Amino acid sequence: MPFLLLKSLHIIFVVTWFSGLFYIVRLFIYHTESNDKPEPEKSILQNQFKIMEQRLWYFITWPSAILTLILGPSLLFYFWPLSDKPWLIVKLLFVLMLFLYHLGCHHIFKELKNNNFQYNSTQLRVWNEVATILLFAIIFLVVLKNLVSVGWGMLALLILALSMMMGIKIYKKRREN
Repeated sequence: MPFLLLKSLHIIFVVTWFSGLFYIVRLFIYHTESNDKPEPEKSILQNQFKIMEQRLWYFITWPSAILTLILGPSLLFYFWPLSDKPWLIVKLLFVLMLFLYHLGCHHIFKELKNNNFQYNSTQLRVWNEVATILLFAIIFLVVLKNLVSVGWGMLALLILALSMMMGIKIYKKRREN
């Protein structure tokens, strides 16, 4: 029973963490695009995006990340020794990449808060897909628990990522026309 309770809570906070990561980057995109608007629309939109970003980041995304990173290791006890589960070691590496992605989003959040626009909306759209790729990789590993099957899954993921990149380019050309 404690394992299932911990696992359930872990999954809930993983979902809310990813939700926050997906939505925050969408807000970054809209915030960046508002920079091209004339005044006073630009100022009004940017102030509103700063409020939305702050609430999402500090009240949903960060707490979800912290609770995920607390609950996840509490489950490792049930999977010990890790040497018997190479899929879990690889999953943990992807989780580390996810946390680094989270910190990258935090950097963008701080920059936008200070009206420093380092990335354009296309770059942020590509950045947004990194979380999708990490989500796929982590889910494949957790469900399949087999590195060979995960290899095939990652190949499919690579194809998906390339398709998304092409979609972003097509969308950008369409918007420009």
